[in-house]
Amino acid sequence: MFTRYFSIGMVAMLIPYIYCCKGPEKEQNIVTQEEEVKPTLHSEDVVTLISDSGVTKYRINAKIWEVYDKTVSPYWYFPEKIFVEKFDSVYQAEASIAGDTAYFFSNEKLWRLVGNVEVFNQKHERFLTEELFWDQKKQKIYSDKFIRIETIEYILEGYGFISDESMSDYQILNTNAIIYVNDEVDKTNTINNDTIGNDK
Repeated sequence: MFTRYFSIGMVAMLIPYIYCCKGPEKEQNIVTQEEEVKPTLHSEDVVTLISDSGVTKYRINAKIWEVYDKTVSPYWYFPEKIFVEKFDSVYQAEASIAGDTAYFFSNEKLWRLVGNVEVFNQKHERFLTEELFWDQKKQKIYSDKFIRIETIEYILEGYGFISDESMSDYQILNTNAIIYVNDEVDKTNTINNDTIGNDK
């Protein structure tokens, strides 16, 4: 297992592109595609603690972690599943996020998780979607895809989602269904173009 500890801020993600210059006078600036796609760091079986201003904020578990910091827009790439925990001020996990693939970049401080994205908050509410963005500058988590939220009392399904980083204050922007799971009476409802949030 490769374990590495960093005290750096989180990074955000963009798709890298190739910068090429023509002409003999600019030969030293040419970057080939082969050189561009090589990671500057490749690690396997990673457990990483991420700190901000000396305070541990996140723990990352990943099968593979690649860093591309020589691209125009530096990013981290997790191609084979990732699990991230976010800690509160007393080091208790207040939210966890997992996905099949993740990207994560320095300039925009934006995560993008893709494929079987699963989130839990402190109330053990479960959030399921196929794509999720985490904007650390705005301290928001959001998606425009289909999302399913499972709580003790009900299940919410719909499209479009926004939440704070702890996943404790959230809304589904367009709710399709509310399914009550703890009632003898069938209260399954279909709702269109409605905004549903959690009870605080």
